[in-house]
Amino acid sequence: MQTDDKIPVVSSSSSPQDNGEGLHFSDGRRKVDYVLVFHQRRHASVRSPASTSVSHDRLSIVSNGNFPQGSDGKGGGGVVGGEAVSVGEVFMELDSGEANEAAEPADHEMHLIRQEFEANLLEAGLEIERDKEVKAHGLSFTRLHAPWPVLCREAEFLKIKVPTKTRYDIKEESALSSSVWRKLKQLFQPKVRPQDHGPTKFLTHCFSRDKLHLYNITSKDSFFDNATRGRIVYEILRRTVCVRSCQTIGITTLIAKGVYDSAFPLHDGDYNATGHPEERNDRQILHEEWARYSAFYKYQPIDLVRKYFGEKIGLYFAWLGVYTQLLVPASIVGIIVFGYGVATVDTNIPSLEMCDERFNFTMCPLCDGACDFWQLSTACGTARASHLFDNPATVFFAIFMSLWAVLFLEHWKRRQISLSFSWDLTGIEDDEEHPRPKYETILLQKRQRKQKNNKKKKKKKKKNQVAIEKLTWKDRLPGYCINVSSILFMFGLTFSAVFGVIIYRITVSALMAMSPDPETKSNVRVTVTATAVIINLVVILILDEIYGAVAVWLTELEIPKTETNFEERLILKAFLLKFMNAYAPIFYVAFFKGRFAGRPGSYVYVFNDYRMEECAPGGCLIELCIQLSIIMLGKQLIQNNIFEIGIPKLKKLVRTLKDKGVEKKEEDEKPPQQWNLDYALAPFEGLTPEYMEMIIQFGFVSLFVASFPLAPLFALLNNVIEIRLDAKKFVTELRRPVAARAKDIGIWYNILSGMGKFSVIINAFVISFTSDFIPRLVYQYMYSQSGTMHGFIDHTLSYFNVSNFKPGTAPHNSDHADVSVCRYKDYREPPWSPDAYHFSKQYWSVLAARLAFVILFQNLVMFLSLVVAWVIPDIPKTIVEQLKREKKLLVDLFLREEKDKFQLIQSLFAKDAPVPPAGHVLPLPGRYNTLPQCPTQAPDDDDGGPRARCRAASFGLYTRKVPPSPRNENSRHTAV
Repeated sequence: MQTDDKIPVVSSSSSPQDNGEGLHFSDGRRKVDYVLVFHQRRHASVRSPASTSVSHDRLSIVSNGNFPQGSDGKGGGGVVGGEAVSVGEVFMELDSGEANEAAEPADHEMHLIRQEFEANLLEAGLEIERDKEVKAHGLSFTRLHAPWPVLCREAEFLKIKVPTKTRYDIKEESALSSSVWRKLKQLFQPKVRPQDHGPTKFLTHCFSRDKLHLYNITSKDSFFDNATRGRIVYEILRRTVCVRSCQTIGITTLIAKGVYDSAFPLHDGDYNATGHPEERNDRQILHEEWARYSAFYKYQPIDLVRKYFGEKIGLYFAWLGVYTQLLVPASIVGIIVFGYGVATVDTNIPSLEMCDERFNFTMCPLCDGACDFWQLSTACGTARASHLFDNPATVFFAIFMSLWAVLFLEHWKRRQISLSFSWDLTGIEDDEEHPRPKYETILLQKRQRKQKNNKKKKKKKKKNQVAIEKLTWKDRLPGYCINVSSILFMFGLTFSAVFGVIIYRITVSALMAMSPDPETKSNVRVTVTATAVIINLVVILILDEIYGAVAVWLTELEIPKTETNFEERLILKAFLLKFMNAYAPIFYVAFFKGRFAGRPGSYVYVFNDYRMEECAPGGCLIELCIQLSIIMLGKQLIQNNIFEIGIPKLKKLVRTLKDKGVEKKEEDEKPPQQWNLDYALAPFEGLTPEYMEMIIQFGFVSLFVASFPLAPLFALLNNVIEIRLDAKKFVTELRRPVAARAKDIGIWYNILSGMGKFSVIINAFVISFTSDFIPRLVYQYMYSQSGTMHGFIDHTLSYFNVSNFKPGTAPHNSDHADVSVCRYKDYREPPWSPDAYHFSKQYWSVLAARLAFVILFQNLVMFLSLVVAWVIPDIPKTIVEQLKREKKLLVDLFLREEKDKFQLIQSLFAKDAPVPPAGHVLPLPGRYNTLPQCPTQAPDDDDGGPRARCRAASFGLYTRKVPPSPRNENSRHTAV
């Protein structure tokens, strides 16, 4: 280990134009595959080796053997890329207290850790470079390069699939309709370089250093693209240990401890396109063809996104694209359903009866004392608006959207498998994950406590000194307890916020009803509903941010072992909290509002003064529609424009102004390198916020779509912008993430599937209990004299004798002194009945019909969903055929290779060895002596049969299905 050696510094004074736009080492040839950044917090001294004594702990820069050391061991100079490096060296004293009295112990320790870590990176084969200029303070960049042997070694360890020299044709449909469809699709295709998905495809295989001659290697520098190179270096950084200076594994732990500030791969240069289109890098192509709002009508270049950002991010944008595409038919059907409501509003009998003043329905007061009797015809506008969303077409749309959710999931499964095939993800194994930094820290503390106990109890030392390999549930028990109590508290907070808005609605309604202004009285319901929904929206947005931070904190308390475990637990907590936060007000309006208000003469009161609120005369569905539309649209607009656009730009502006004064002098001296530009970008923090936003939107589209048929349309308009917004953020505003592999979208698919099933139940209850669809059916087929809807409004209104008002609750100054009976919406017996004000037979008939509809709707939709899932296969037929073809071609390729090797070695032995007698086979060295023997002569066998065929191997040989032969027991174990 070279922890105490002096490591020569490499000059990096050339401009970005001289060394490939700042993407290479100072020699202009070796690529910068990864960058480590740390803050230099103390002074460094520039010395010459001839005039300076050597300190024991010092660190300069690394070039992995490219700088030969002098005979004195001080490494006086060297040559890199043909350029001479200056003789003077830069040493950073790590132990000399006289030279650096201001050095803090923490800085000293971090220098030692960095020194050991980078020495271990050298031993792993990486090459390292730093700037020649040493700053007294500020940022210091360490560039890493993986040479060809390291790339080959790690690619073989990671089982990275690479293209071979063998191509094969992809079967395409030749129908006229498909050719016309392809021509139409060309209008929407982005102008990107083909990513090996034309009419032919390269056969791929896991990389192996023994089979380099089979791969399509045109250049060692470009065979592994930049994303793959960054991933390979990250794997080395992730597993490199620091044993002597600290018990840590990997770069993530060092970043968590503050040894390094950050670590990231570089972007492929500037994103602004310059020069000829064919000379543009992948980042510039993505910016031109994908990350611009003007490209909203084009398909996403998913293959290029995957190549540049990795499979995990590629799958997110592919999923978002599929979701957005399938919103198009849902939006069209929603517009048709809404149009049907608009077209039939003037012929709807219930709304016409409610608007007809001749019926003279005198309604009971909406509040005690201050409110007067009122005419039902004054609620005409609400009734007409309610019909736009509460009509027979709504039931069809609810069934359609439930099947749409199933169709979306099935279509995504097919698309995901197609991408897995084209991206060579079939058969990959999950990467081994190292423990998270906090897990390691807690585990180390537990071991230290155990060691202290062992010292106190020497007699039990042997028994207790078993290595502690993991944390148990006892270690996590405090975190679990805090989690449960905190989540219950958050639920209580959400319900309290909803209840607070309810109190606001009740109190404001009562206060406005007492107003002497008649205009204020007439607009009570509209004003209260609109302001309450806006308050709900603001509360939801605030609690969303709080719950996101709380979910991270609670997940940290559980001490998950790996990043995958951490991410899954975080997603579940964040989804649970944000689901309750977003939908609690909507659930209240849909299923609870007006259910517990009571009746005239026996109302339910809050705080002994305020009556529980009731639904509008047209039903609660119109209020549910208003609530859903404002929350959905407001959430999307505010989150997109403020949280995703405004706040990042504000942070970037603040960061720019902060760094402007510090780096102004340096910028005057030389232009910034690519690593400087990338460090100024925001770090990538995962896809959880992006997925979460879309999942909540999916809930708005699927759960309560029966009350708002235009929800898919607004979601579609939002997502068209969202795709380009996210693309712009990834290309221009974020550091380049490590290209992580992923076979699917993970736990998000399970959440989507669960919400799709839950939406069936919710829509069934919304249609059955929130809308008037079932009461209208019951009236038309059981109680209507003419079999029509005439008389439906009178049927749904019950009678109340005004003399039965409780003292002080009757109107004080009524303009309707002659009113003896008022009406209210409910199914109750009239006051002249023996069972006055009890639920009537109509109530129980309607309730039975509601429950029957829920059961029928759920079973029908579930059955149709199963039919859809059964009819649509998960794996496309073309993919199955191509997988079989690839397997056959791969077997033929390696059989041919083995046969060629066998014949070559046999010919070499035949030249040097004497001619063997007939029927004798030359023994071959190595693994080839396990190949099946074949006679070199003897045209016929002993029985006079045909001549035995000489074969190097067979298909069965490689599938290990050949029965053991007495002539050669090892033939079935031949290695490929």
